[in-house]
Amino acid sequence: MSDADRPARTGRPTDGRSARWDAHRARRREQLVDAALVVLGRTGQEFGLDQVAHEAGVTKPVIYRHFGDRAALLDAMAERATNRLMERLMPVLYDECALRRRIHASVDAFLGFLDESPHVELLFRRRLPGQGGAVVDAGRAFISDALGRLLDGYVRFLGFDEPELVQVWAQSLVGSVQATAEWWLTHRGIARAVVAEHLTTLIWAQVDGMARGYGLVLDPDAPLPTGVEAK
Repeated sequence: MSDADRPARTGRPTDGRSARWDAHRARRREQLVDAALVVLGRTGQEFGLDQVAHEAGVTKPVIYRHFGDRAALLDAMAERATNRLMERLMPVLYDECALRRRIHASVDAFLGFLDESPHVELLFRRRLPGQGGAVVDAGRAFISDALGRLLDGYVRFLGFDEPELVQVWAQSLVGSVQATAEWWLTHRGIARAVVAEHLTTLIWAQVDGMARGYGLVLDPDAPLPTGVEAK
């Protein structure tokens, strides 16, 4: 066999050991994040790495070996929680149904996620010592952008183009829903279904008010008007 016919050397082991080790490390990180979220759900503000190590069946140095420090673990937890929230929100936010029904489904999905994930709101509120905010900010920006694209379609349907209004409106809606959800989680004096219904009514009132200001009357339970969806 000539040199030209010989397999090129890559400089990496050919037995797959490096790939298996990388996969093992990734699985271990996932297991540690899972354990950390379980501990967060059980302890809330008392969350600590000792409890995480005990839950995962490892020593605390193992956590540091995989994450470096507490802040990196909290970032990984926030990323996991944000991804789970996205998975819950995106299908209903983009569901092709009447706007009011879509608003209600999105609000209820958000409340349901927080209700079923004890203390996860502490990650979104940055209430745990050592937590940064980049992951949470990125998640909120993603949701705001998705909502902004939807609202932009309605604003254009009303006959005018105001991107600044869309940006402010999206931020306002995300902020008000999040603040109301956090209040509800603390007080629990009202049933979740009632909170979702009232939030939906308030948000729809904004959409309806905008439409009426431009001489349009929208049916909240009718199919979406053709051309409303932003591209």
